[in-house]
Amino acid sequence: MTQTPAGPADAVRLVRAAWRAFVAEKVGFLVLFGALAGLLSFLEIADDMAEGDTRGVDEAIMRLLRDPGRLSEPIGPAWLKTMAVDFTSLGSLAVLGLLVFLAAGLFLGLRRRLEAALVVIAAGGGLALSQGLKAVFDRDRPDPAWHAVEAVNASFPSGHAMLSAVVFLTLGALVSRFSTRRRIRIWALGAAVLLTLLVGASRVYLGVHWPSDVLAGWGLGSAWAGGCWLAAFLIARRAAFT
Repeated sequence: MTQTPAGPADAVRLVRAAWRAFVAEKVGFLVLFGALAGLLSFLEIADDMAEGDTRGVDEAIMRLLRDPGRLSEPIGPAWLKTMAVDFTSLGSLAVLGLLVFLAAGLFLGLRRRLEAALVVIAAGGGLALSQGLKAVFDRDRPDPAWHAVEAVNASFPSGHAMLSAVVFLTLGALVSRFSTRRRIRIWALGAAVLLTLLVGASRVYLGVHWPSDVLAGWGLGSAWAGGCWLAAFLIARRAAFT
């Protein structure tokens, strides 16, 4: 039968044991650094956006990516637009929801209940946070004349960018944790970052989000995913050391 810490001395020993395990878990440092950097970047961007400081840069970048004669058409060949549409769909609620469902089912099949709960809670909490912040900031999207695809609700932060960061980074961190081979860990985290970047960049290229929306979504998404991962890590360590 497991026992919870009986006093301050037991609590200190538990904290020390958890810290030693965290130090040994190299991925933990990357997750912690990414979470802190993401949170700070979101707060800075949100402050600048609220004061209107991002408007000039946002519009300049958007215009660089548009065909001057047809604002709804992004620059580049037709196949590039098609690829962008495909990439942006990876951040949709339908695709991410399916990935979360399949991943949670896989973890449950492997009797990894904590990992299954982590994926579901991270994604569900990220969605609620994204929608709540959209309602708070209530930022208008770029002019509809610039939209190459349909888009609804408020613009800040980008839901596609944020939720893709939450889901892909969470899955990447979990996969890298299960592998003892460094190259697999690097590949898993690299793939998660690449997918996140492609989804966010596609939103700007398709004219449905300001660049600052996407940067804020990336920052907050990585912070939320990192926070959830660290919470799950501490819970697992507590169970192991009590």
